[in-house]
Amino acid sequence: MFDTLSDRFDGIFKKLRGKGRLTDSDVDEVLREIRTALLEADVNVTVARRVVDRIRDQAIGAKLSQALDPSQQVIKIVSNELTNILGGQTLKITYASRPPTVVLMAGLQGSGKTTNSAKLARWFKSQGRQPLLVGADLQRPAAVEQLRVLGRQIDVPVFSEPGDPVTTAARGLAEARRLGRDVLIVDTAGRLAIDADMMLQVRQISEAIEPNYTFLVIDAMTGQDAVSVAEAFHETLAIDGVILSKLDGDARGGAALSVKEVIGRPIAFASTGEKLDAFEQFHPDRMAGRILGMGDVLTLIEQAEQAFEKDSAAEAAQRMMEGEFTLDDFLDQMQQLKKMGPLSGLLGMMPGMPKELKGAKIDDDDLKPVEAIIRAMTPQERRKPEIINGSRRNRIAAGSGTSVGEINRLVKQFSEMQKMMKRMGGMTMGKKGKKKMPGGLGALKGAMPGGFPGGAPDGMPAGFPDMPFNKR
Repeated sequence: MFDTLSDRFDGIFKKLRGKGRLTDSDVDEVLREIRTALLEADVNVTVARRVVDRIRDQAIGAKLSQALDPSQQVIKIVSNELTNILGGQTLKITYASRPPTVVLMAGLQGSGKTTNSAKLARWFKSQGRQPLLVGADLQRPAAVEQLRVLGRQIDVPVFSEPGDPVTTAARGLAEARRLGRDVLIVDTAGRLAIDADMMLQVRQISEAIEPNYTFLVIDAMTGQDAVSVAEAFHETLAIDGVILSKLDGDARGGAALSVKEVIGRPIAFASTGEKLDAFEQFHPDRMAGRILGMGDVLTLIEQAEQAFEKDSAAEAAQRMMEGEFTLDDFLDQMQQLKKMGPLSGLLGMMPGMPKELKGAKIDDDDLKPVEAIIRAMTPQERRKPEIINGSRRNRIAAGSGTSVGEINRLVKQFSEMQKMMKRMGGMTMGKKGKKKMPGGLGALKGAMPGGFPGGAPDGMPAGFPDMPFNKR
């Protein structure tokens, strides 16, 4: 997401680096390039002009900080402005004093309302809530059944009945109260284009259930058309927030950068993939960081905390520092890593990640050769890879569908990693012999064999470039 805009900003800021000061002509040139970058990202023309004007006011009037060079100062101004147009602050959900908290989902047909209704229900469950889904999209024959299928996948009940959508929504609210459900999510009907009947129906549903939140689901791929859609719905419903769907498929991001500026409502959530867990709260400051190549460490940490089992991760870390980390441990960490989402998405959250890697398409299939090799080993071979001789290598290669060369690389790199981790563990011994984990990812820089071409980026650990899945 935002790949086009991120690449353009990277080029703009490279030109600024090394300048001792910025002249008025320098500022004008940067602003022209920023405006072009925004327009190429399919940002609304009026929005792009307002953004550039605000950046100009700050850049010309700003007293350059002594601690920042001109490029850093401009990046800071652009980062603040991107954060503002993306919503400023993360939308904080507050719950009704008398449950249920009612959420109305609106949007055009094909925007992803039904799927995102289920994703939102799953998110509320992760917050300790008990949601109920209501299928009030009675115009589309398969909509209610789709919602029921999704509801079963996340173990959330779905209420719907044939007839009038307004009556169905109202009865759904009564059902939520009867069942003691503290969140109600109502999926409404859409059309291929905005029409009077659809807007009348969704307004009547809103009046019947009096939602605490009305979320407009917008397909991020629609670009500038998202602005007119948002304006029309906001005039009818008073939108509280926007849910952007298919954000993973939009390399430009114009919808995300235009909607809040036009209707004055924040992006509340973003759908970043097809799976039901590919859904997250939208943090404007973090997204601005991703666009400007600064990464998104906070979201990365949050996803890791959800995916990794705390006790087992701590035990694995301790064994790693003692040089006792086994291939079984490594395989377990790989499985937990995949729970954090698509690997290509994780790369985009890492600060300092090279542009070539950040845009790389990596999926779970890229890890399969390594998994196959480890699973083809005996328990003893996983604990002590050094015992793997020629005949064992041939057996493992045949059992995993890989080559002896790939097995040699994996065993060699893993052995080198064990030695390095053991040395690092010895360096972190405290006075009383208690080991302490080194602080932060930066402490691991260069610890692992291989690394990125030309060396790992600042603050990033080197990787496993010679692993089998990189040698296809």
